[in-house]
Formats: sequence, structure tokens, C-alpha cells
Amino acid sequence: MKLLSEAIEEYVTWKRSSGFRFEASELLFRGFLAGVGNRPLAEITTQTVKHYLDSQPSRTFAWRAKYRLLMHFFDFLAIRGMVAPLTMPPERPGVKRTFVPHIYSREQIRLLLKYTSKVRPRYKESLSPQTLRTIILFLCATGASVGESFALECRHIDVKRGLVIIHNRFSQQRTIPICRDLNFALQKYERWKARHRVVCQSFFVKNDGTAVSGRAARDTFRMICRKACIRRTDGSDPTLQDFRPTFAVHRITSWIRSDVDLNKMLPALAVYMGYANLCAAEKYLPMTPERFRKELNKLSLIHRKGQWGKNKSLIAFLETLAHRPTLVED
Repeated sequence: MKLLSEAIEEYVTWKRSSGFRFEASELLFRGFLAGVGNRPLAEITTQTVKHYLDSQPSRTFAWRAKYRLLMHFFDFLAIRGMVAPLTMPPERPGVKRTFVPHIYSREQIRLLLKYTSKVRPRYKESLSPQTLRTIILFLCATGASVGESFALECRHIDVKRGLVIIHNRFSQQRTIPICRDLNFALQKYERWKARHRVVCQSFFVKNDGTAVSGRAARDTFRMICRKACIRRTDGSDPTLQDFRPTFAVHRITSWIRSDVDLNKMLPALAVYMGYANLCAAEKYLPMTPERFRKELNKLSLIHRKGQWGKNKSLIAFLETLAHRPTLVED
């Protein structure tokens, strides 16, 4: 009879062969293995799973994430005949999440960049001021997610043509143009790494020369937010993830001021940010300042007048985005 550790390894290998990075999920599986022990699969029952889930001090959304991960795992095993179908315990009802991202003002971004120079690396795995500053600039200017940014490798940047290749967590990629200021900042960071003889395929590195980790970046960024006295309206700390919606809202605001056709640029924004659905940018509209509500109400997106996918001129425009670096410039 196969042991739990062997089954987990087989499942993780299968998921990664399907194109998923599966790093966070693998950590959850390690917790499950530590919680129930490396026992034969036949010994794992509904009660075993329930006891593990209820013994963890998890919020509802984290509990549900573990629940669904284990459900798919045991379905995988049952389909392949490794174990009899397992009846999962009742799932916790979902809780409506009302979290609203923090939109950084331009003044707040300038403050953050100013306070990065005051960072004093305390240990080898922390971030240098140069690394943190470049990460903030990259997030502000591209709208890339934190995961996409930390996965960036040196070979993905073409400073001569002003292009960057972004890879998402599904191993899909897109090539985006970047503005001149960001291009200059990336070149400056590369020269800094060369002076310090940093040799790493990852573009963003910690003080020990290895790839930046989420924990190190989060801790250092939280520290400069507090030094700059930047807080969310609920009193909590803003995060690096908030730069993605900040990028989108600033773009939409800039286009409204420039009297740009938003029905054309909003799907362009969705493509630039790597969304599969051209309407995905709709969620950023309520975050746009209220004084632009009149302009936003004119959008066919809101009134549902037709579908963007049927607009041939729009699709042709999206295909030329790689040659339109002005998309991210003010």
C-alpha cells in the first residue's frame, strides 16, 4: 500500500507537469503530512481529514483553500485506483470578502522611494535599498503581480528594445513594452549588481545574491511603510500587491484626463496586465476617483453595448501592443 508521502509527491509532480508551479500548495501538503503522519493511504478517513482541518487555527478562506486542495488530491487518487473514494467532511460556508486594495497616491510613492534609501540591511537574506527601490518602480510602471516580478530573470529583459517578458503562475508569458524611465532604472540596477559581482539568473536578488523571496520583501516593505507613515484607512499596513491596482487606477485616471477612448484602452490594459478576459479591467473602475464618474458612465463596458471580442479594429490594435511603449507612459 502506498504511503501518503509517496502519493503527495506523485500528485505534485503531475500538477507541475501540467504547467503549475504549485509551490504554495506543496507547503500545505507538507503541513497535512506533518499533521496526520506518513501513514498508508487506506488509513486516512473522513474523520482524519476533519480532525486535521479543525485542529488548524485558520481563517475561513484559508480553511476552505486547504479543504479544496485535499478534495482534489483524494479525487486524483480515487480516479487512479490508489484509494477508495473518500467522503470529505462538510465544507465551511464561505465568508463574503470586502477587502479593498490600497491605491497609492503619487506622493505616497515618492515617499516610499525616498525611504528606501534609509533601509539598513540587517542580515544577508534581507533586501538592499537598490533592490527594493527597483522592485517598487517595476511594480508601479508595469502593473505586474508580485509573483510575476519575483519570477523575472535577467534573460527576460531586453533593455535595447525596451521590452520585458513576464511569466505568470500558469507558465504563460506575455511581452510588454516599458517606459524609458523604467528602462533606465533597470539598467542602473544591473550595473549595481555587476559592481557587487552578483551572479544569479533571477533579476531581483537579496543581499546574499539569491532570488528575492516574498517574506524578505514583505518584511522590508512593511518597515518603510511605517517609517513613511503610510497606512490603509483601516489602520493596517499596505502591501506590495497593492501596486497592481494602483497601476491600473492611475492609468485609467490619466486616460480620462487625456480624453482617450476608454472603450479601446481598457481591454488594452487588461491584455497588458495579463488578464485572460478583456473585461477583467472592469473591477478597477469603482476604485477610480469619484470626480471622473461622468466619464466612466459613458463606457460601453458599463452599459454592455456589444462585445469587445467582436471588434476587429480593437483586436488588431491589441496585437500591436508590443510596439506601443506609450501605453505605460504619462
